[in-house]
Amino acid sequence: MLWESFRKGDKEAFAALFRQHYETLYRFGAKFTTDTELLEDCIQELFLELWQAKSGTPVLSVKAYLLKSLKYKLLKAFRKKGKTQPLADSGDIPFEWSHEMTMIQEQETAEKKRRVLDALGRLSNRQKEIIYLKYYQNLSYEEVSEIMNINYQVARNLLYQAIKSLKNMINLVVLFLF
Repeated sequence: MLWESFRKGDKEAFAALFRQHYETLYRFGAKFTTDTELLEDCIQELFLELWQAKSGTPVLSVKAYLLKSLKYKLLKAFRKKGKTQPLADSGDIPFEWSHEMTMIQEQETAEKKRRVLDALGRLSNRQKEIIYLKYYQNLSYEEVSEIMNINYQVARNLLYQAIKSLKNMINLVVLFLF
């Protein structure tokens, strides 16, 4: 396993871990800040500290461990700068839409996208974070609860409430349209 090789001092395994997780860490960190320089510095600092420490702590999920570590590193950087609310509240979560649709389907899709983005924008920051972690990063509830520092059942309840809120907001908009 790559993590075990890295912990034993294998530089190639360390480089592979960096390459494998950098994009995921960057996308996750971008949900907390638009300061790309700060984000890149925090990711590099995280990996530098990993290399220096080579923690003996057992890690169930390398991805969850790195995401949680980056989150705390960013929060620490925000506290150091005196910022109290690091989460960007733009709700601008990227979606991929097919370009081969007909003109009518594209218009319908654009309207659906707008409604979903509007609904996502009205969720709380914690609800946005759990949706991102669960559905965009495909993490388990255990990993999500670890990253968000909440227990398993709270993670399940929070995700349920976020989805319920999204459905209600989207259905409310549809009712007013017709």
